[in-house]
Amino acid sequence: MTKTSTEQTQPAPVARSDSSTAALMTRGRWIEVARICLVAFVSLLYWRNIAPIQALWVAVAIGLYPLVKVGLLDLLREHKIGTEIFVTIATGIAIAGGEPLAGAVLMSIILVAEFIADLNTDRARASIKALIGSVPQMATIRQEAGERIVPIGELKVGDVVLVRAGEKMPVDGTVINGNASVNEAAITGESLPVEKQPASEVLAGTVVESGALDIRTDKTGQDTMFARIIALVENAEDQQAPVQKLADRVASWLIPVVFIFLFVVYFVTHDVRKIVTLLIFTSPAELGLATPLVMIAAIARAARNGVLVKGGLYLESLAKVNLLVFDKTGTLTAGRPEVVRVRSLEPSLTEDRISALAAAADRRSGHPLAQAVVAFAAGRALTVPEPAAFEVVQGRGVRATVDGLSVLVGNAKLMSENGIDVPALDTAMAGIAVFLALDGKTVGILELADQVREGAREAIIRLKASGIRKVVMLTGDSQRVALQVAAELGIDDVEAELLPGQKVESIARFQKEGYRVAMVGDGINDAPALARADVGIAMGARGTQAALEAADIALMTDDLGKIVLVRALARRSYRTIQENLFVGVGVVHVLGITAALMGWIGPIQAAILHLGPDILVFLNSVKLLRVRIEDSTSPPLP
Repeated sequence: MTKTSTEQTQPAPVARSDSSTAALMTRGRWIEVARICLVAFVSLLYWRNIAPIQALWVAVAIGLYPLVKVGLLDLLREHKIGTEIFVTIATGIAIAGGEPLAGAVLMSIILVAEFIADLNTDRARASIKALIGSVPQMATIRQEAGERIVPIGELKVGDVVLVRAGEKMPVDGTVINGNASVNEAAITGESLPVEKQPASEVLAGTVVESGALDIRTDKTGQDTMFARIIALVENAEDQQAPVQKLADRVASWLIPVVFIFLFVVYFVTHDVRKIVTLLIFTSPAELGLATPLVMIAAIARAARNGVLVKGGLYLESLAKVNLLVFDKTGTLTAGRPEVVRVRSLEPSLTEDRISALAAAADRRSGHPLAQAVVAFAAGRALTVPEPAAFEVVQGRGVRATVDGLSVLVGNAKLMSENGIDVPALDTAMAGIAVFLALDGKTVGILELADQVREGAREAIIRLKASGIRKVVMLTGDSQRVALQVAAELGIDDVEAELLPGQKVESIARFQKEGYRVAMVGDGINDAPALARADVGIAMGARGTQAALEAADIALMTDDLGKIVLVRALARRSYRTIQENLFVGVGVVHVLGITAALMGWIGPIQAAILHLGPDILVFLNSVKLLRVRIEDSTSPPLP
């Protein structure tokens, strides 16, 4: 794979991957271009009776050299007869059979096809790195002696790094001073900048658009999120899709079959010219182009949008999925409880007074429910007094003294243990009830619920429209809460109050019923279920190593619309491969072989026509980088 980069010479320079054609034209590729042009030029001179046959032989030998080299290495190392050996034999037969020009043209076409395929494969790979971003090679660190510029290889955990406007983050870390707008599109695919202030986390490879930050280094080098993403993308091609493996297997046994077929034809016709023509149309070169280009282009397109796909295998599997399983908390819901309703049981106490008293008692507690009550009061701009006394009752709530009143805030068990009666709850309540008691009497109820994630219902509707037959929620939450969320989102089936192992059992049962299952979860608690599903999709994996390792596909943000995008991209990729194999290879080659057997075309015409499927497969594959993907808002690659 060819990689090129340029580095700025200013402090904290930024490395930039360049995916332009000019940048990918290395010295070796220019030599390939010169070799192709030489063969084509000498072939033209020979055709016009200007150059002698000996000149054509020399040009053919020069052109065949890289094909013979690669073919022999594949034969010796992998015991595989590839396209290169096939073309070498075909060219030799053409020359021996008195059709040297056809052999030269055939070889030239194969050289052009392989050159274009290699160039655009590397271009797609370079696009991935260019879109994900890169880290600087130098960093400015702050020490007692002052600022100092050092190579990033010298950075250690705990070092304080200064990053100014226009520079990229060299490390994963935590902001300890400063405020800035940071563009995280390289990691998450989101174009809007994110405001960072002290205690915010930042990732290597993201860009400070305005402001400046002092960052405490948490992770460096290969431990950063950027490095892990790059490693995943670079290894993605190793996970070949079944259709890609099938194409490779077909290509491996097709060559011997072709030679047997040609031997039979020659035995019947004794027509070397026809054999040369058939050799041109029985070349398996397009099978080698039909799938890899598509998968690399699709992975690049997904990475551009903050979706990491670990290989073509998972794209094909996602395209065939017909049952989608969601975890609830942190996936379909935000995972953060919010106060959705306040009830006063005393006419003399308003809802605002109930909220303020509960927030006063809870303000020193670190429990998520307590923090939600405090946030609710702050959102309503209520005056929240400081408690005179405060005590946490583990697993129950808090006890405090506020404005001279004895205050209890917590669950029903806290109330009953203190001899306080609680009213019957509304059976339609969607969340958790937190009771407020003053001086031994329940005076208010705050209802808290985990809010449905924005865009979740729309995403499920679009996924069903894409061919998902059934959407299921598997959750450890209560049946009542799960059913209410499912009804709001249009989910078909719910299994609640499940342990992690029971989620795995449910997925196995769906698979036995004949479904192809994708599981969407947070990548940590749901790791066993993600691993058991045909495709595991981790939500919001940008900060967790576990999420990246557990899932086959990782969404770098908590946007459920990304699942719609990658599903549409997977289906488009699979359809593109089918088009390549059926139209670009099947139809064109069947028609060509038929025309050759009927004697309608000769070697020269066949060699020229053979370029058609090569161009067709190539164009059909690389269009995934730019074409608008149906049912998604994915922008094309630049």
